[in-house]
This record gives sequence, structure tokens and C-alpha cells, in this order.
Amino acid sequence: MRSKRARVLALSLSSLLLFSATPAIAAKPKPTLAQIEAAKKAEAEKKKLVDAATAKLNKANLTLRQLAAVANAARIKYEAAKRELAIAVKEAQAATAAYNVAVSEVKAAHDAIGRLATNAYIMGGGFTDLDSLLHSDGPQDLMDRLSTLDSLGAQNTQALFRFKAAEAAAQKAKKAADAAKVAQEVATKKVEAAKIEADAARNAQQKEVDKLQKIQDQVLKELNAARKTRVTLEQQRQLALLEETNSQIANNTAIYTKVWPDIGFKGRSTSRSTPEMRAKAVEFAKKQVQARKPYIWGSEGPNSFDCSGLVYAAYRAAGLGWPNWDRLNSSLYFSYTKHVPISQLEPGDLLFYSYKGTVNTIHHITIYAGNGMMWEANSKGKGLLYSNIYSIKGLMPYGGRV
Repeated sequence: MRSKRARVLALSLSSLLLFSATPAIAAKPKPTLAQIEAAKKAEAEKKKLVDAATAKLNKANLTLRQLAAVANAARIKYEAAKRELAIAVKEAQAATAAYNVAVSEVKAAHDAIGRLATNAYIMGGGFTDLDSLLHSDGPQDLMDRLSTLDSLGAQNTQALFRFKAAEAAAQKAKKAADAAKVAQEVATKKVEAAKIEADAARNAQQKEVDKLQKIQDQVLKELNAARKTRVTLEQQRQLALLEETNSQIANNTAIYTKVWPDIGFKGRSTSRSTPEMRAKAVEFAKKQVQARKPYIWGSEGPNSFDCSGLVYAAYRAAGLGWPNWDRLNSSLYFSYTKHVPISQLEPGDLLFYSYKGTVNTIHHITIYAGNGMMWEANSKGKGLLYSNIYSIKGLMPYGGRV
């Protein structure tokens, strides 16, 4: 009955751990329930901070929407000012053109008056109504003189009228041109002011966006770190308990076979490591054994190891990392490595030991050293060893190539 419960426990924990995230290196082996509770409390505190930060973010988002409205209004004002400036420029150009035309007309009228004055001088400086009466040679001559005077008077009057009208039009055009120029200058200043306002609103909006993003990133980072700590401790405890449970069951189970028969075990179709990586993993394991480091449940180095912790640390030191390489238990390492027959083992391949010849009853894992020997974290009593691969009964019929 006890054995059945252990198998159910092992299967349940294996399924759970299979989909877990990568655990970090624990400060202490096999975290206690008190440590896990403390981690949960820390995570809850971070969650409170996140909730408080979320409230601030909501308030800041309102400010951001207000800034966006201000920026939009400033942009509309800027566009209106540009349109106003364009109209003022056209009006100024038209007024300037009208003024130039008026000036031309004044000049033409002035020239006409000058011509009349020249003609009068040529005809005689005393050519007046009284002179005509005194110096005429007879009625017909007098009539001719008066007719000429009338004609010259009418031309003078018309020329003077045109000059005065042209001069008035020129003055009016000058005022319009000056006013249009002032309007253009005002419109230009409006455009500059509106652009400054729009730029300031946009910059304020961007600063608020950056501030919000920074706050959000920070609180989420802190919460994720707290959650990862809690999950890591729970996973490490589960791994250690599972390894420990299987090992205790194995110690209490009589194993009669040196190597279990193949009953159709399946593994990966490919390996993830290179020969160079496998050589580095072997060298790492060798150094830990020769340093006589202790065996502690749930530990994966650098100062102590359990069996799967030594395997994990060795290949991590060889260059494998998440997601290709994760901290699993012995059973899962068997399922997620490429199976190699015992007769074809190479240094760096993993060896597995089971107390019933099934995957879920695998309780120990080692690293093949070559020549029928292995590097292993054996047990609390024996520590880390360099030993024969058959020194432990119940060897699975396949090794695992990482």
C-alpha cells in the first residue's frame, strides 16, 4: 500500500515539475515550509505594492489623457495659426501689388501734367483769358483762342483729377499693404507661439508616458522576482522530497537484478550536447568528487550536491542552459535524454537506477566516466563517489545522452 502511494506521489510530482519554469540556485538545500511561507508573504507584499502602483497608474493615465487633450488642442491651434498666416501672406502680397499699381498710376498722371505744363510753356507763358481778349486779331482769332483755352483747361482738370485720384488710391493701397504686413507679422508670431505650446504639450505627454512605463516595468519586475523566488523554493522542495522518497523506498526494497530488461522505454530522438560539452561535464563532476563535497538533498552546488543536482550543475557548467537544460528529477532526466544502450555508453552519458525497473521508480542518477566507472553523488552516508556502474543494483537498460 505504501509503495502504491509513493508511486502515485512520484507520478503527480513528475507531471507537475515537467511544466515548471527553471529554478534558480537555492541558497540552502531543500527549502523549509517556513521559508516557503516567508516567500509567499513577500510575494503578497509585492502584490500590495503592485496594486498601489496600479492605482497610481490609473490616476496618471487620467493625467495622460488630459495632456493628450491639451496637446491635441495646441496642435489644432497651431494648424489654424498656419492657415491664418497663409491668408495674411496672400493678402499682404495682393496689397503690395495694388500699391505698386497705384504708384504707377500716380507716376502716369504726374507725367501727363508735366506734358501739359510743357505745352503751355511752348505756346506762351501769358496764354490766359485776359491775354486772349487783349491780343486777339479779331473775333475769329478770339474764338479760336478761347476754344483752345477751354480744351487745355479741360485736359488740365482731367489730368489733375487723375493725379489726385491716383495719389489717394496709392495712399490707401499703402495703408492696406502696411496693415497686411502687420497682420502677417502677428500671424507669424501666433504660429511660433502655437508651435511652442504644441511642442511643450507633446513633450509633457511623452514624459508622462515614459514615467508610467518606468513605474509599470519596475513593479512588475519586483512582483515577478518575488513570485519566482516562491516558485523556485517550492519546486526545489518538491524535487528534493521526491528524490528522497524514492531513495528511501529503494533502500527498503530488495533489488535482485543488476540490469533491468528493456520493456519499451522511450526517450528523446536527438541529443542536445556535443562531445566537448560531455567532456566538460565529466571534468566538472570529477572535480566535485575529488573535492570531497558533501551530499545534501535538493542541493545543486556549488558547495554540496544531491544526485540529480550534480548532473544538472555539470551540464550547466558545460554550457547548457534554459530552455535546453533544466533542473529535473532522475525520472524526468531519463525520459528527456536520448537513450543509448549500456554497451554503447560514452563519457558524459547519464546512468539511471530503479528499484522496480520502471521510469517512475528511478531513484538515482550518475554520470558515466568511461571504462565501466561513474561519478556520482551517492548518499548522505557515502557522499560523492567515483565507483563502478554495477556497484548499485537496478541499472536501467539505457543510458541517457544529454
